[in-house]
Amino acid sequence: MSEGTELGRFLRARRGQIGPREVGLPAGTGIRRTPGLRREELATLAGVSVDYYTRLERGRETRPSPAVVAALGEVLRLTPDALRRLHELVALAAGQAPAPSPGPSRAVRESVRTLLETLRPAPAYVVSSANDLLAANRPGLRLLPGITDWPPERRNLTRYLFLHPMGRSLYRDWEEMAAHSAAHLRAIAGADPDMPELDRLVGELVLKSPEFARLWERYDVRARGGGHKHFRHPEVGSMRLSFEVMEILRTNGQRLVTYQAPPGTPDHDALLLLDMASPREPSPAEEAER
Repeated sequence: MSEGTELGRFLRARRGQIGPREVGLPAGTGIRRTPGLRREELATLAGVSVDYYTRLERGRETRPSPAVVAALGEVLRLTPDALRRLHELVALAAGQAPAPSPGPSRAVRESVRTLLETLRPAPAYVVSSANDLLAANRPGLRLLPGITDWPPERRNLTRYLFLHPMGRSLYRDWEEMAAHSAAHLRAIAGADPDMPELDRLVGELVLKSPEFARLWERYDVRARGGGHKHFRHPEVGSMRLSFEVMEILRTNGQRLVTYQAPPGTPDHDALLLLDMASPREPSPAEEAER
């Protein structure tokens, strides 16, 4: 690990992504040795001394005031999710760690499994707070070709995206998906920094995926709550589906993810084909738990 605290690493990473012109400063002449803003530039814009800001980055100052945190967030152009993460890191640096959570639950309520079936033909699945795939209806499982090649304990959506042979070819906009996925993990880490499952997942991905390691070091933070994904599915072809993500209460972080397309469109026809599974295939409950 580099010098300082996680707060300092966050500040350095985000400082390196803001160019002088973005904050109204002249770029100057010649080649800048520092990517993004220099420390003295950021300190001036945030209204603090260079020495104070340097101590923040190096972990020697751990209790910035709310006004300083707000100023840093504004200069660094932080999104609401990233600003929330900055506040969490300030609290951690000051020794105000949140109470440890009991860990993500893997048990899916029977009523939620029934709901998955009632959503057919729409693909739907349940993931844990660490993105482990816990249950899925048939089209939801077929939406991720090859994921059942892995044992249940390895079926994780982020692991699938970066490490499964089908993960890169399934999504037309893989680079964008990868950036969103890494930023989403950063948001999860902010909410529960001591989650062992997340630590193991991130450690594995950093070692095995150079793309993930690069994105993880950017310290982008972005919680996902819906949007669109463009699939290049090996069985049903190209389809652009909208999706929604809904938290399931009293489950310590489980989320229900559903996909849909307007009826009568080619995307909806492709979605319907996902539900036409062979009778020889196991049921979704059996497949998710196998």
